[in-house]
Amino acid sequence: MLQNDFFLEIKQAEYIHDYILKVYFTNNCIKKINLKEHLIGEIFQPLKNIDFFKNFTIPLNTIEWSNGADFAPEFLYEIGEEI
Repeated sequence: MLQNDFFLEIKQAEYIHDYILKVYFTNNCIKKINLKEHLIGEIFQPLKNIDFFKNFTIPLNTIEWSNGADFAPEFLYEIGEEI
C-alpha cells in the first residue's frame, strides 16, 4: 500500500490511561492525545466508559470505535502533544 503524501493518517495508536492515547502519524510524528474534553455528543457518550474507550481499531486512516465514533486525523494531530 502506498503512503498518501497529501493526507495525514494514523498508522498506530496505543491506550495509555484515562482518556489518553499515544498516536503514531504517517508523517512520523508521535503525539499524546487526551480526548476527555472532546467526548461531546451522543455518538461519543459510550466512550466515557473507559472499557469501551480502550477498545478502538484503525480500520482505514483514523481511530474508530465499534459504535462508529471517530475523530479526523487532522483534529487529533492538532490537539495532541508531541512526544
